[in-house]
Amino acid sequence: MHISPDDIRTLFSRAMSDMYQGEVPHYATLLRLVGAINDEARATDPVLDRRLAETGELGRLALERHGAVRVGTPSELAMLRRLFAVMGMQPVGYYDLSAAGVPVHSTAFRPVTDEALGRNPFRVFTSLLRLELISEPALRAAAARILERRSIVTPTCLALIERAETDGALAAADARRFVAEALETFRWHGEATVDRATYEHLRSAHPLIADIVCFKGPHINHLTPRTLDIDAAQERMAGAGLDAKEVIEGPPRRRVPILLRQTSFKALQEPIRFVSRDGRREPGAHTARFGEIEQRGLALTGAGRALYDRLLAEARASGASGTQDGRAGGGAAGHEAVLEACFASFPDDEAVLRANELGFFRYRAAPGARASAAAGLETLLGDGRLIAEPITYEDFLPVSAAGIFRSNLGDRASAGDEEGESRQPAFEAALGVPVIDPLQLYEAAQAHSLRDALVSLQSGEPAGSAPAG
Repeated sequence: MHISPDDIRTLFSRAMSDMYQGEVPHYATLLRLVGAINDEARATDPVLDRRLAETGELGRLALERHGAVRVGTPSELAMLRRLFAVMGMQPVGYYDLSAAGVPVHSTAFRPVTDEALGRNPFRVFTSLLRLELISEPALRAAAARILERRSIVTPTCLALIERAETDGALAAADARRFVAEALETFRWHGEATVDRATYEHLRSAHPLIADIVCFKGPHINHLTPRTLDIDAAQERMAGAGLDAKEVIEGPPRRRVPILLRQTSFKALQEPIRFVSRDGRREPGAHTARFGEIEQRGLALTGAGRALYDRLLAEARASGASGTQDGRAGGGAAGHEAVLEACFASFPDDEAVLRANELGFFRYRAAPGARASAAAGLETLLGDGRLIAEPITYEDFLPVSAAGIFRSNLGDRASAGDEEGESRQPAFEAALGVPVIDPLQLYEAAQAHSLRDALVSLQSGEPAGSAPAG
């Protein structure tokens, strides 16, 4: 019997979580903290709890929402595309982080349908090193030679990927083998593939370059649970023994959350061993892996995103931009105050956001409600026969991602260090397919939900199953 890609994704995300908790015990602490905060948020806010149940969010709240990996070559990126496709994950969005001082460009491999997101929303933010941004020709060539020597998937994993591509699916036993073999791609290996001098030379160019180039493969560098109250999580990390970055990345706290807010505990220094000339291993240390928390809100339309980007630029120009360690002028309170002042002009009411077409909403018919085809949208919403609920943002923010990366890369990772031109065509050529435009996914979800809700109102029959957030 074949197993669905959604089920393989669930097996993989759970196995990845178990592996990462074993490798980074602080992450297990983070999961417990976020779980407790989510329970408290549901208990103290019945309206929130009811909406989570009605929108199908409760079943996926405890699942990690994303992880992140970094690859070094176009062929490695293409291989991960094939690996994630077995789990029903497609490349959505293009993110250029080079303008923020991080020499990579990225996409997110994720499920794209409401049904798949409802089953398991796990995604992997995947970055490709931009070797051309290494300014020293000899070092750039050395990095390329090191990367070309490695293979990031096991032979068994590759064979199972090819079987899934040929057959269109995997049998249950093969799916379990696939997950076990795929984990080897993302497992931490404490032994560098280079000597200390090479590592330090690459790190001097940028800490992230050393992290990508000097190890056996693209070890997972963080996993991320979803919280219902990221401000509470930020405040309580220290009490749980976690060294939190000082500021939360993304928009300020609002009555109607928008897009994505992120924070993390800082990357841990971990022992590694370098290759030495006499064949023995030389002890050293590397800092790269951490634990992140996210809080997701309303997906914004093109107009809403343009307003967000403009206000964020104003906030950053006013001093709400973090440095490499996540600090901002005036500390966390000053950072948040500047954000709140700049975002005061962004509507913070669901009805206003919907009416002004700043956010995407999912529609459903109220239980037992009926309406004729002539009834107008605003009338149906006004009298409660039609219900509009925010569509959850499922993607990422390049400024926020760069802020998280910089806070965990050490003192060399300041903004603007490695700025290069956006190269989406080159990224897509490496990937082997175009990335999917996330706005198109949200537009389709909104349109389909409205169509189904209106059909339901006219027929008196419920349309479909519970939607994904």
